[in-house]
Amino acid sequence: MSTRVPQERRRRRPTRSGILLSEDLIVETALRLIGEHGPEALSVRRLGAALGCDPTALYRYFHGTDDLVLAIADRIIGDAMAGFVPGDDWVASLREMALRVRAGYLAHPRAAALAAHRVTRRRNEIRAVETGIGLLLTAGFEPADAARLYLAFIDTVLSHAATEAAFHALPRQQREADHRAWRDVYQDLDPATYPALTAVRPELAGMADSSFPQAVDLLLEALAARARALTRRPTAP
Repeated sequence: MSTRVPQERRRRRPTRSGILLSEDLIVETALRLIGEHGPEALSVRRLGAALGCDPTALYRYFHGTDDLVLAIADRIIGDAMAGFVPGDDWVASLREMALRVRAGYLAHPRAAALAAHRVTRRRNEIRAVETGIGLLLTAGFEPADAARLYLAFIDTVLSHAATEAAFHALPRQQREADHRAWRDVYQDLDPATYPALTAVRPELAGMADSSFPQAVDLLLEALAARARALTRRPTAP
């Protein structure tokens, strides 16, 4: 069943500040409020104040704040995937999808925590799922495998991207302190107690960097290996 507000309830009339309300404007304003003040800023009252309208007017467009969260999540997907056209190389296309998801979350790090674990059931998400599963079908996977492997792929991408976005949402002082820990605390450990960390001590400063590209490559290498194995299976007599 659709959770969308019926079209007839979305009357186009100016707010008291002269603004014409729309779904897009409400989502853009919600993203701005979250970016400036955090997820706790997402309330009908604060949105109404920011838009210069009676808060109840928002219910002509969304059933409530959770409905709006789904629209926000779908907007992030849509912005990230805008202009994406899969190429002939399915591995490269999935890699680009992953990098676009990451970029979308980093563009809205405070909203990412609300979006990553939700199913938007809206157009942008549906198109992205269609594209991803289609790429795996092109690679030769059976439908059941394509669906499950896409789920593993996108869940890994979303989780990793959301973790990185959550770090970027931290205050600058906390981010810098976490970075310094790899350079300072981990460089001064007792070798007898921590022989493994001592062995890789020169590399530990790099632990502050993002591992997203490496994680995606590991996943795609595993998917490519499975696809190659499909072509080596003996055909039935």
